[in-house]
Amino acid sequence: MSDPERSGAGPHPSAAPDPDPAPDQAARRARAAQRRPLWIVVALLVAAAAALGGASGLTWDAAADLDGGDVVPALVPLALLCLAAIAAAVALGGWARRALGGVVLLAGVAAGVQGVGADGPLTGRGLVLAGAALVVAAGALLLARGAAMPKLGGGYRAPGAVERTADPERELWNALERGDDPTDRD
Repeated sequence: MSDPERSGAGPHPSAAPDPDPAPDQAARRARAAQRRPLWIVVALLVAAAAALGGASGLTWDAAADLDGGDVVPALVPLALLCLAAIAAAVALGGWARRALGGVVLLAGVAAGVQGVGADGPLTGRGLVLAGAALVVAAGALLLARGAAMPKLGGGYRAPGAVERTADPERELWNALERGDDPTDRD
C-alpha cells in the first residue's frame, strides 16, 4: 500500500495539474516594464515644471525688481505645458503620444535656449537649464517608447470579452475561471 494512488494520499485522478505560474509572472513583469517609462515621463515632467516654475519665481534682478518670469516670460507657460503634457501622456497612445513627445522635446529645447540667453543669476539660469534638460529627456522618452507605453484604460476589457490564447489547454482553464462549463456543447 505504498502506492499514493491506492492509499488515497495522492492527487485525485480527475484533478488537473496547476498551470505553470512562470508565464503569468513573466507577463506581469513585461506589463510593469511597459508602464515604467510612462511613470518616468510623468516624474520628469513634474520635476521640470517645478524647476521652471521655481526659476520664474526667483528674483533675477534685485535693482530692477525683476523675477524670472519677467526676464524670461516663457517660463510659466513652459511649466504649465509640462503639467498639461502629463495629462496628455497618460491619456494618449500610439502616434499621438509620439507627436506629443516631439512637442515636449521642442519645448525643452526652447526652454534651454532661453535659459542660456537670459541675463540673470546662476541659480535661476541653472534651474531653467535643469528644467529644460528634464523636459528634453521626457520628450525623447515619449518619442522613443511612447507607442509601447500603455494608454489610459488599456488594461480594461468590455464585460463578457473573452481572452484568447494560442494554447487550447489554457483556453479550458480560462473558461473554468469565468465559470463556463467547457464540456457543455450547445
